[in-house]
Amino acid sequence: MKVKSLNFSFMKHTSISFLVASLIIIGCSSDEVITDPTPEPEESQLYFPPSGSAEWETVSPSDLSWNADAEQELKDLLEEKSTKAFIILKDGKIVVEWYFDEHDQNTSWYWASAGKTLTAFTVGLAQEEGLLDTEDKSSDYLGEGWTGLTTEKENLITLWHQLTMTSGLDDEDLDCVTPDCLTYVADAGTRWAYHNGPYTLLQSVVANAAEMEWKDYFNSNLRDKIGMDGFWFSTSGTNNVYFSTARSMARFGLLNLNNGVWDGETILSDTEYLSDMKNTSQNLNKSYGYLWWLNGKDSYRMPSLQIEFDGMMIPNAPSDLYAGLGKNDQKLYIIPSQNLVVLRMGVDAGESSLGLSSFDNQLWEKLSTYID
Repeated sequence: MKVKSLNFSFMKHTSISFLVASLIIIGCSSDEVITDPTPEPEESQLYFPPSGSAEWETVSPSDLSWNADAEQELKDLLEEKSTKAFIILKDGKIVVEWYFDEHDQNTSWYWASAGKTLTAFTVGLAQEEGLLDTEDKSSDYLGEGWTGLTTEKENLITLWHQLTMTSGLDDEDLDCVTPDCLTYVADAGTRWAYHNGPYTLLQSVVANAAEMEWKDYFNSNLRDKIGMDGFWFSTSGTNNVYFSTARSMARFGLLNLNNGVWDGETILSDTEYLSDMKNTSQNLNKSYGYLWWLNGKDSYRMPSLQIEFDGMMIPNAPSDLYAGLGKNDQKLYIIPSQNLVVLRMGVDAGESSLGLSSFDNQLWEKLSTYID
């Protein structure tokens, strides 16, 4: 059921697919979106760790014929760059699991904006359940006046625009979610800008549509089903951030690698939504899907900039890589062609960034040599 008013008490206290793209993108200044479908994982039997247990099967790098001579350089880089946790999964099994600086398997750490991927997946779950439709106006779920726009301009914004960072709202006040700062810059669908405010409000959309708190819907429909731990917590008073162990991030990566199916149980069966989520969603930033970053495209945009850069985001990484990228170099990489999930948690690796940073390419230079 659609709820017409925004539950601000929920925001205060709990803060801490789709149709063919050419039919969805209404009002976009670009022509039809052309996407390169994300490759399916190689045919193999993926392993899934059991829930409620520390058990997780491993495979040694030597059994995979990885380059042992390159391992120490990779580990040295990670340690030098203030990494806390680093995991590589191959076919679902742990190949590498390194912890640094008193961090261990049971330590929770923040995902920062890599956690946007959790929200994207959960919106897909809510749509599949019939609670919402991403083509719907955002005001159907947040109430009229959720922005500072005129009714005419506000009604142009849909849930799809919130998922793709194309709301047209002013991103200067990055995290603010109130009408006084959600002001007009451009019509929805005509400008790409990395903006936490409209993204965060997707969680209120789901909560209002489901008539329950966001965390409860997320926990019961995603987290608990794949044996993740973790919790949402607001570090700024508005923008919800997810905290969990590194292994829980790895579980979510494995779920996405297997296209929404966990050990035979389908968590999200909407293959169209899953495909759209992990491929170019609009032509304003070809390297962005539904809150996921995409490698292998011919151009990309960065947070806080209205500049288009030529080439792939991470030249040293596989072209089919897609990623959740967060502030201070929180990384969740998925590489379907190699059945790999790679993650890094830690503090700033040397360049302050909300997502992509120079560390990505530096890390993949070492990783590519190691995995080769």
